[in-house]
Amino acid sequence: MGIFERFLSLWVALAIAAGVALGALFPQVAQAVATLDVARINLPIALLIWGMIYPMMLAVDFGSIGALRRQPKGLVVTVVVNWLIKPLTMTAIAWLFIRGLFAAWIPAAMADQYIAGMILLGVAPCTAMVFVWSRLCAGDANYTLVQVAINDLILVFAFAPIAALLLGVSQVLVPWDTLLTAVGLFVVVPLLAGWFTRVLLRSPGRIERLEQRLKPLAIVSLIATVLVLFLVQAQAILSNPLAIVLIAIPLILQTHLIFWISAQWMRRWGQPKAIAAPGAMIGASNFFELAVAVAISLFGLNSGAALATVVGVLVEVPVMLSLVAIANRNQRLFPDQAGALR
Repeated sequence: MGIFERFLSLWVALAIAAGVALGALFPQVAQAVATLDVARINLPIALLIWGMIYPMMLAVDFGSIGALRRQPKGLVVTVVVNWLIKPLTMTAIAWLFIRGLFAAWIPAAMADQYIAGMILLGVAPCTAMVFVWSRLCAGDANYTLVQVAINDLILVFAFAPIAALLLGVSQVLVPWDTLLTAVGLFVVVPLLAGWFTRVLLRSPGRIERLEQRLKPLAIVSLIATVLVLFLVQAQAILSNPLAIVLIAIPLILQTHLIFWISAQWMRRWGQPKAIAAPGAMIGASNFFELAVAVAISLFGLNSGAALATVVGVLVEVPVMLSLVAIANRNQRLFPDQAGALR
């Protein structure tokens, strides 16, 4: 492992501190970066995420994807956890903490909005960043791609009705521009780029050497993503730190809960780490671009719901990195069995 990978947690912590400090000292710069968006997706962050995902896509072997049908159990776990378990646990945890344990510190009207934002995060499982988490925990690139593809297909049909049901509203207007742009930017384009690169290079040895050369780019992009996220949200963090903490606690607990449910189920079904770890990551992380966009469209830019989804953005990377560390160190939970498709 290189110096960036060996001390990744330290670099992320420094990036968080630097992002908040720069955002506080140069709010005009943070505002300028925040306005660089298309379909509510920030372009600098999108480019950095693309830099993280492209090396993962190089590892996708299109010729072996058809063989994944012989290992359906990992896909079943991913689908059931993401769409039948995660939305309900998020709703329950949000009510328990925001309406219950933290009620003394949160006004009732604002509590409803915080809960709404948290529910939107719970109904939007990850689309893009899971490729990064999969790579960091040595996931099977082919299987991860299929898991994400199935998840995206279900997302198109299931997000709006599940969100409307749990929010108690008659209709959730899905921002299709955000949804389609995110899937295109973070899945389709890097996938095609990876395929085209493999066609050009032809030799497995050349592909592997390119992957090794791009590893520093992926790690640097991850650290830079953290810095930019905290840069653009620095004012929100500093202006309302108690609300940030109160929202972050249940979100972190929910993330760990879904991770452990998925991991334990994968383990009981005998799934190897290369399949089980990325599957647990998909449910644990969130499609925060979609959640933020829907919160703003339903409740407004300055609403508590929008703030809750922004907190989801802030805790995403540090918490998911901690889960990557667990996946890499816990041999009992994620046994490195034979059987992952290569």
